[in-house]
Amino acid sequence: MSADVTPGSDLAEHDDLARLEHAAAFDDPTALDHERAEAAAAADASEKRGRALTVLRRGLAESPELGRGFKITVLFAIISAIGRLTIPILVQQIIQNGLLADEGFRVGFTLTACGLAAAIVVSVSILSRITYVRLVLTSESMLRNLRVRAFGHAHALSVADHNETRRGDLTARVTSDIETIARFAQYGAVAWIVDTVVVAGTLIVMSFYSWQLALVTMLVATPILPLFRFMQRRQLKGYSIVRTRVGQTFSEISESVQGAAPIRAYGLQRRSRKRLDVAMDQQYKAEMSAARWFAFMFPLGDAFGGIALASVVMIGAWWGPGWGLDAGGLIACLFLVQLILGPIAEIGEILDQTQTAIAGWAKVLNLLDQPIDVVEPQNGTELPAGALALDIEHVGFTYRTGGPVLTDVSIAIPAGTAVAIVGETGSGKTTFAKLLTRLADPTTGVISVGGISLRDIPAASRAEHIRMVPQDGFMFDATLRENIAMGRRGATDADVEAAINELGLDDWVAGLPHGLDTEVGERGEGMSVGERQLVALARAQLADPGLLVLDEATSAVDPRTERTLTNALHRLSEGRTTVSIAHRLSTAEQADLILVFDKGVLVERGSHDELVAEGGRYAELYRSWLGNTGQS
Repeated sequence: MSADVTPGSDLAEHDDLARLEHAAAFDDPTALDHERAEAAAAADASEKRGRALTVLRRGLAESPELGRGFKITVLFAIISAIGRLTIPILVQQIIQNGLLADEGFRVGFTLTACGLAAAIVVSVSILSRITYVRLVLTSESMLRNLRVRAFGHAHALSVADHNETRRGDLTARVTSDIETIARFAQYGAVAWIVDTVVVAGTLIVMSFYSWQLALVTMLVATPILPLFRFMQRRQLKGYSIVRTRVGQTFSEISESVQGAAPIRAYGLQRRSRKRLDVAMDQQYKAEMSAARWFAFMFPLGDAFGGIALASVVMIGAWWGPGWGLDAGGLIACLFLVQLILGPIAEIGEILDQTQTAIAGWAKVLNLLDQPIDVVEPQNGTELPAGALALDIEHVGFTYRTGGPVLTDVSIAIPAGTAVAIVGETGSGKTTFAKLLTRLADPTTGVISVGGISLRDIPAASRAEHIRMVPQDGFMFDATLRENIAMGRRGATDADVEAAINELGLDDWVAGLPHGLDTEVGERGEGMSVGERQLVALARAQLADPGLLVLDEATSAVDPRTERTLTNALHRLSEGRTTVSIAHRLSTAEQADLILVFDKGVLVERGSHDELVAEGGRYAELYRSWLGNTGQS
């Protein structure tokens, strides 16, 4: 068996930068069929837990920004709606008491009424604009705060949550799902109120002219209401599936873009395109399925408008005079029916927008409801400076899906010890390293650092005293200097240069095109794997931690960079407790203590010479490694 173990997932530094590294590094894509099954289950669960009104109430409770000044905004909207209702009344007055007055055409009354109508139209337009501006400001505030909350919650989730959630799903929650809510807040929410006022007010005003025609209008609209309710339920379910499909598409696009190099190198373009095509096809089908119900609503609105208008004209002209309805009143009723057509036709659009928002809101609420496994202490204990001792007592860990990864691990590691963790792929060594930096909490047992339980150490103190150096550290699209400075908040240029000097990386920096001011490119693509590792070491040096967790990366670099890395690692490890995931046993040979994991169990511990002499699991791995490297 080979001891040259395949590298595990990238390990992240334990601070704000680490969370982003972690989110990018622990993507674990699964088959689309599995995703579809999960999507269907999520859609059903969302529908059961989130009927429309329930989701809206909960969403409003989670977005208090929408309630600030909302009453004034609604008042403005209602005044605007009432302003519209006065126009048919003024038209009737102009006809009845101006144009067709008993004493003849009344110029003064007609001009005054027309001027009043014009003033009302202008005022309604201004008030509508003010209402819209207030809505946009409110919705943008909600959008920002809800997105920050969702983003922060996603980053606070443990490794287990990220392993079981595709990155595209989380991206969709923070981006497109929240945008659907913003669109609803900017228009749909108040449109429901305004349209309701217009419809109710229109029927009330019409009843003063002719309660019979008002009743006719209501009877024409009655069959439409249950049809709208039926389609509303179908739309809600359809848009819940759409939001799930959007997350799947984001995942496939993210994987295809970020994995462009290996996809081209291994000729996997067809496979990648097929997966993306399947995801996009599923989203297209979901969108079309939801759109079919939306498409039904426009014809319904038009049908109501035509039937209502024709009914009022015919019945009003035929029986109106017998009911005491004069020409002015009939024209006013026609204007009122015309006024009600807009809200009725608009119902389809705002109902569609509302259903989309509810589906998006349900997805975001599901994210916010996802429990945070790694709960930070309210009043924690700060770690002391200097090298830190480790005390692991009966630690076990199990992901939500699958069997146990670690079982009853106990070990005491004195401060300043250099520890190497070895084992085959899947032996639990990478998970063990994650637990040491509290990217997740043990399912059982306790991990203490410096005599303090990890659960009792504040995040800021962990970030300062415990540092994880990944194999391929995440880099931002900035200069090398800026990327290194992220290792410690408030680090100055002098601090960055001192860290470079202390690790002996001066020659490497001098060989770069612009030294520390070299642009590294998006995700550090302008630098090699080894150079990104050097940046991670410099960040760790800048932080000056008491515990270092290292994921060895020297096996993936050229000999010259390997020498630079090895030298920097030795300098970085001085005076600190170091725990290294050893993918090559040459690293383990130099450690003070070796921990051997096999199927989640700590099976051996000791120095290199002791373990080789015992002839156990480590000796077997070591002989295999020697054979693979051609050494004797």
